[in-house]
Amino acid sequence: MREIAEALLDVLGSGRRGALATVVAVSGSAPQRPGARLLLRPDGTLVGTVGGGAVEQRITLALREALTTGKSQKLTLDLGPDLGMCCGGRMEIFVEAVEAAPRLLVFGAGHVARPTAALARTVGFDVTVFDARPELATRERFPDAKPKLGDPEAAIRQCSLSENDHVLIVTHDHRLDERLLALALAKSPGYVGLVGSRRKVLRFVERLRKQDPSLDVGRVYAPVGLDIGAATPEEIAVSIVAELVALRRGARARHLRIADDPQLEKLLEESSRGAEPRPIPLRIPPRRSSGGDR
Repeated sequence: MREIAEALLDVLGSGRRGALATVVAVSGSAPQRPGARLLLRPDGTLVGTVGGGAVEQRITLALREALTTGKSQKLTLDLGPDLGMCCGGRMEIFVEAVEAAPRLLVFGAGHVARPTAALARTVGFDVTVFDARPELATRERFPDAKPKLGDPEAAIRQCSLSENDHVLIVTHDHRLDERLLALALAKSPGYVGLVGSRRKVLRFVERLRKQDPSLDVGRVYAPVGLDIGAATPEEIAVSIVAELVALRRGARARHLRIADDPQLEKLLEESSRGAEPRPIPLRIPPRRSSGGDR
């Protein structure tokens, strides 16, 4: 049991997904009793046992399916000829995906970050907020998050990011935003969101694709959030968290991002051909204030 518990904590701490099978009921003759567990780690190795042999082979297939889909299921296995066994008993086994709460890393602790962190926590995100300003990165302002005082750029360089991680860039400094965006994209988290106007986003994309053509700038959710007409910091927070929930649930929603903007499509097409990019005519009025978060 201790070995399973320690391995499970390792999986949860890694930010990746594992899968766990637990024997919940048995009748007749069976190789294990209720409570027996088998854990499939993200790297494909197994810890524990639910009986070995044909039973374990069948459960391992279910664990791999859970690892891929994230879905749970209960299996009832008759321990007879179909499994090449003669026990004659029956086992009920619950198979579930196990993973830590998705992480939301917020870079910037200003007036948009505060309600966003609070709301994201209520829908299940593990929230960390980074800022170099000691008067903002405080437990009093972020009681349900983990405020980290220090240079956001240094922090993101040290972060190990996975597809279960979400990065939100809402600093007060446009140049810092751009550097953070480049660093975040290079680490390929599951989500990268950037607060700012369309004008700001297009300028960032133009500069970043010159600096590093390998960056997949088309993945950025910028301007961040869903199109709900948000104006106040609290409304923008609702827009941002609604976008995170919509993506998590695979729901169709009207995003503010400019991924389908004709100017951006033309820019990315030129970049993929290796053509010398032409300046983007910035005639799009901003949907939100072009200034950074404070």
